Amino acid sequence: MVMSGEETGSGPGSGADVRVPGRTSERPPAPVGLRERKKRLTYQAVSDAAITMFLERGFDKVSVAEVAAAADISKPTLFRYFPAKEDLVLHRFADHEEESARVVAERPPGESPLDALRRHFLDGLDRRDPVTGLCDVPEVLAFLRLLYGTPSLVARMYAYQGRSEAALARALGGGLPARLAAGQIVAVLRILALENWRRIDAGESAEGVHASAVRAAEQAFVQLRTGLEPQPRS
Repeated sequence: MVMSGEETGSGPGSGADVRVPGRTSERPPAPVGLRERKKRLTYQAVSDAAITMFLERGFDKVSVAEVAAAADISKPTLFRYFPAKEDLVLHRFADHEEESARVVAERPPGESPLDALRRHFLDGLDRRDPVTGLCDVPEVLAFLRLLYGTPSLVARMYAYQGRSEAALARALGGGLPARLAAGQIVAVLRILALENWRRIDAGESAEGVHASAVRAAEQAFVQLRTGLEPQPRS
């Protein structure tokens, strides 16, 4: 597991705007040219059309050809933007592939990588960031039900998580210790978010879950620091 206070690379350590419904970007967008802006607008329009249809009829009941027709583009053009049907949904998480890596790289002097990631996740809980799972906005819940309720989307999401893990490992300095740490961190963030979402999907409010979500996150980061030794019961 990760030791507290370790420096980047000294040992062990979830692209386009995410646009998950209810998600607001923390970072101002970098200036882009006209061609890139048009490309982003096309990405957004095609994805919006697809997700609307998927939510109405189910992911498996909507064909790529139908999505292309709704977006007024050809099927080959759609595949130039989205290599797989699943990417019509999951590209909205693309920005988060390197979020943990950015947090580590941009942390203040003197702050350890693990402390930076802990601070960032707790801040996300306070902001009800959909990526933490602690968001009960109806549009977000509908989107996450589509995601977690579709086996092919869940399977495809692991590829995104793998890239997040690789980016974080690079930010931690590379090498086997950094890869092991990144794998543990990404898994912890995923499990915390999934647990929060499951509770909210079962009917609890984000406000009602918040305190216990914070406690669970604190305990998870303690376990990352201390390893798999049994923790004293509180």
